[in-house]
Amino acid sequence: MRACVLTATGGIDKLTITDVPDAPVPGAGEVRVAIRSAALNHLDLFVVEGLPGGATQLPHIVGADGAGVVESVGPGVTAVRAGDRVMINPGISDYTCEFCRAGEHSLCVNFRLLGEHLPGTVAELITVPAHNVADIPKLAQELTWAEAAAFSLVTLTAWRMLVTRAHVKAGETVLAWGIGGGVSLAALRIAKLLGARVIATSSDDAKLAAARQLGADITLNHRTQKVSQEVRALTNKRGVDVVVENVGAATWDESLRSLCRGGRLVTCGATSGPQASLDLRRLFWHHWSLLGSTMGNAAEYAEIVRRLGKGELRPIVDRVYPMTQARLAFERLAKGEQLGKVVVDVSS
Repeated sequence: MRACVLTATGGIDKLTITDVPDAPVPGAGEVRVAIRSAALNHLDLFVVEGLPGGATQLPHIVGADGAGVVESVGPGVTAVRAGDRVMINPGISDYTCEFCRAGEHSLCVNFRLLGEHLPGTVAELITVPAHNVADIPKLAQELTWAEAAAFSLVTLTAWRMLVTRAHVKAGETVLAWGIGGGVSLAALRIAKLLGARVIATSSDDAKLAAARQLGADITLNHRTQKVSQEVRALTNKRGVDVVVENVGAATWDESLRSLCRGGRLVTCGATSGPQASLDLRRLFWHHWSLLGSTMGNAAEYAEIVRRLGKGELRPIVDRVYPMTQARLAFERLAKGEQLGKVVVDVSS
């Protein structure tokens, strides 16, 4: 099968399209999927650069998100059949540890991600547990393969952040950084579904205009405006109830300065760097809650798929590249040029 393979860490130039052995024949409880499209995430850039926690064995097939057609199923699989059109949930859990038994699959002690710890989705075939695939909902305006591939990781991540961890409520104000990225865009859509007011930031005025069209109540250019000062002015000096963070070092202090007393900061990433400082006196004096979040559990995934079936949470695709131009897709993501998800068409 053809795949996008990382031959060495250290840069996008280490990616190559090549033939590799087919994904394994599915074992008990597994399915093999013929991938049609794969969507990229910042996670994939970290893997390519060789940051800690990435691919441990090279060469390595990249990509966490994907959608395609079930090619074959292993023994004991009854909920999925060959020929089904499916999306893949990239978080792999063992379903046996104490956290899995409690329904918290993304807390699994053996939690792994496709494209990071396991072979990824930018390949013609992939074998995954059957409970990690979901039928693509049938909508009046049918989802494209690119949209189906773009759905799982960012939508599940944002749903858990806002609904399960931060408990966003109607009437609250949410600050979302970097609105061009997939998680922030999903967070915007989810926050509006929950009845919240959303302040979205970007350094690109065109992305801010798009955010307003998607429902953002207020937009700020964080390159030309001091976000915390603007937030205080917009909220009568109060601050926001929730900050959605995935940038890290570059925005951490401004995020805290934007929080109201009793506010919640929920973070799923650190694209600008993992080290941030904190005055603990501010934390306890203001009764802040700092919440970490990664992916989500099976029940949350089922809920976002159900919402997608109702026509909600439809993902935004920025651009689709043929598999032969996978490097260009990675370069666009690395430059931060995208508004929505960058997708690789594996079937082309």
